[in-house]
Amino acid sequence: QVQLVESGGGSVQAGGSLRLSCASFGYTSGLYCMGWFRQAPGKEREVVASIYTAGGSTYYADSVKGRFTISQDNAKNTLYLQMNSLKPEDTAMYYCAAAYGGGRCRRFEYNYWGQGTQVTVSS
Repeated sequence: QVQLVESGGGSVQAGGSLRLSCASFGYTSGLYCMGWFRQAPGKEREVVASIYTAGGSTYYADSVKGRFTISQDNAKNTLYLQMNSLKPEDTAMYYCAAAYGGGRCRRFEYNYWGQGTQVTVSS
């Protein structure tokens, strides 16, 4: 079992920055990938960024490329999402997620989810 706890959300004006953190607990050594997802009211959940725990290969949604950076600190079992140049359309609940197995990672079918942290960007 893995537990994920997000922090770092908040309210910011357009153009501002936030850094989200996700602390992981439990059997984390077997995780194959971790990622950030978001869901805005009335919209489907979408993947924002992901990272393979071994090797650090990353993926970004087109909407956040060049503005967001996903990173991990394996010593601290913590995942980060640095968000710069925020836009009102980035407003959403952001979730940290993790998965075992390459197949799940490639399909973005994550096994474990955090409770979410709200990000609100005002114009």
